[in-house]
Amino acid sequence: MGLTTGTRLGPYEILSALGAGGMGEVYRARDTKLNRDVALKVIPDTFALDPDRLARFKREAQVLASLNHPHIAAIYGFEDSGETHALVLELVEGETLADRIARGAIPLDEALPIAKQIAEALEAAHEQGIIHRDLKPANIKVTNDGIVKVLDFGLAKLADQGSGIRDQGSDAARGALSMSPTITSPAMMTGAGMILGTAAYMSPEQARGKAVDKRADIWAFGCVLYEMLTGRRAFEGEDVTVVMASIIKSDPEWKALPGGTPAGVRLALQRCLQKDPTRRFRDMGDVRLALEGAFDAPVAAHAARPGRERVAWSLAALTTLLAIGAAV
Repeated sequence: MGLTTGTRLGPYEILSALGAGGMGEVYRARDTKLNRDVALKVIPDTFALDPDRLARFKREAQVLASLNHPHIAAIYGFEDSGETHALVLELVEGETLADRIARGAIPLDEALPIAKQIAEALEAAHEQGIIHRDLKPANIKVTNDGIVKVLDFGLAKLADQGSGIRDQGSDAARGALSMSPTITSPAMMTGAGMILGTAAYMSPEQARGKAVDKRADIWAFGCVLYEMLTGRRAFEGEDVTVVMASIIKSDPEWKALPGGTPAGVRLALQRCLQKDPTRRFRDMGDVRLALEGAFDAPVAAHAARPGRERVAWSLAALTTLLAIGAAV
């Protein structure tokens, strides 16, 4: 059962509901001690007594607390109030990237600054061994000033913690899948490995229930960037099963990209969305450099070098011939 307006959790007073996902319900609340609005992410009552889920929720607090970056939503604390547990998070005003994309494809000059900020946030998290695992437009906020904040590291996984989160779940959760909420149903399990993530942005290795690393975030970033530029998802389908089959077997419709898409951006997309994770960019720093065109210059210089060398050899040969003629 959700919290109603006016409910108090310690010093926090619930103002309104903001949304809900697989890892909890989110509310706008007032911090009565510091006189500021915050976001409270409250784990649902139906899951509060699930030790695995509660442990995952508390780990989110630890993970977020270790991140300090201008493009990652900050955590202020963790509130326990009886059987209610909540993260106290930075309240980020503005629309989600999903809301923005819903109005149509985003022009390059607007999309690339957003993409670079997302890349910087992921790069910073990866440097601390933290994997988001659930990157999608709905988890990205863009303020009115164009500042990006990556939200909801609720599925974040420290890179050295093994192959993944294990959770048997409950039969009641079956059939609760959708294209947007985080998948936590045992119906999507492969063996004992729980698939966590949102279908349309899951990497092939996630879709197969395999262990993942930061390259799963790189894949998801490619999906998000493609969707920004085209206004459509890179992998579509009528249901989760079709989408996941497309992720594993199909390629995005590259012709849907705008005609003026820079070569570096196309390179970034193609490398991010390689089915084989060993063929993707190895880290977000490389993705960011590709978006900035850093890999274009060496190619251009290499292409120009033969011409310059021919001119140099021609001038040297001409000089030699003139010297011989003068001597004769």
